[in-house]
Amino acid sequence: MSRKRGIGLVVVVAVICSVLSSFLTVVLMRNNLSSSSSGSSTAQQSISINSEGKSTNVYQAVTEKAMPSVVGITTTVMSSDNMFSIPTESEGVGTGIVVDSNGYILTNSHVISDGEAKSVNVLFNDGSSIDGQVVWHDSQLDLAVVKVNKTGLTPAELGDSEKVSIGDIAIAIGNPLGLELQRTVTQGIISGLDRTIKTESATMTGLIQTDASINSGNSGGPLLNESGQVIGINTAKTSEGESLGFAIPINQAKEIIESVINNGSYEKVTLGIKGYDASTYAAYAQSQGQQVATDEGVYVGEVVDDSPAQKSGVKAGDILVKLDDTKLTSMSDLTKCLYGYKSGDKVTLVVNRDGKEVKLKVTF
Repeated sequence: MSRKRGIGLVVVVAVICSVLSSFLTVVLMRNNLSSSSSGSSTAQQSISINSEGKSTNVYQAVTEKAMPSVVGITTTVMSSDNMFSIPTESEGVGTGIVVDSNGYILTNSHVISDGEAKSVNVLFNDGSSIDGQVVWHDSQLDLAVVKVNKTGLTPAELGDSEKVSIGDIAIAIGNPLGLELQRTVTQGIISGLDRTIKTESATMTGLIQTDASINSGNSGGPLLNESGQVIGINTAKTSEGESLGFAIPINQAKEIIESVINNGSYEKVTLGIKGYDASTYAAYAQSQGQQVATDEGVYVGEVVDDSPAQKSGVKAGDILVKLDDTKLTSMSDLTKCLYGYKSGDKVTLVVNRDGKEVKLKVTF
């Protein structure tokens, strides 16, 4: 019996640095500076010789390609989180990725304080800076899009995070510990896939794990493959232990980016169920002397009234096994799959019902 298990990690914002449970603690990588009253194989590195006769390895090539698309993001936030409840202004630093030449920048939601930032400033590779506006954010996804009034930018090349494998080269660019160390490049490998961690506001699933050094201020920066393509958005690191960083797969952000650029917003589609990994349910059922049809998929514990699931005929007790051409083995698979759809899309959902496969038509 196969079973996927997420890492029971608890995430805290770097500023707070408090442990929320007895499990391994993870830190969202926002860097608060001050407070005042005011997918590819990696068997070997390729070496090439440029026109100046210097050797160039894969890390240099990736850096040269990606660096113009990496920006620094500074924010100011008003807070009364002190013993006297006196409003104070604090400054934070993060990283962003240019995703459109007309001024759209992808970053983490926690970098812009989940929309609470009083001001947002974007620093470009050429040394120029400009104020930005948060046009969309979602604290559950920990993603945000910032717009600046500037054109002719160099957008990053987005890769395919579904093609990433454990052992692949991973290169991170960001602003660890503040702008004094801006655009720091670190390298490592992909050390894990499909990880699950808990943040202060949500449970994040399907994350990429890397041992490339990631520190406070790297949030929102790119995790790159050996072709210089963005495969993830760096979002969290462990505060206990070394070489454990996590990135949101870029495929989870592609539909969001396209929708925000074209429509000015993004609405996450939902199926409308309360689900569990079928493997978890199967283990419980067997402990009670019951048999289940399969231990792979999503067990439906409850169907939300007037939801796409209910309208299509999904029933409590069904096990979701396929959505269009995507095989579902866990809740993580379902969550990742839904990022690729928008309101109005029609899909075919295959469920295992009492040992038989049933095809249902779902409209989001």
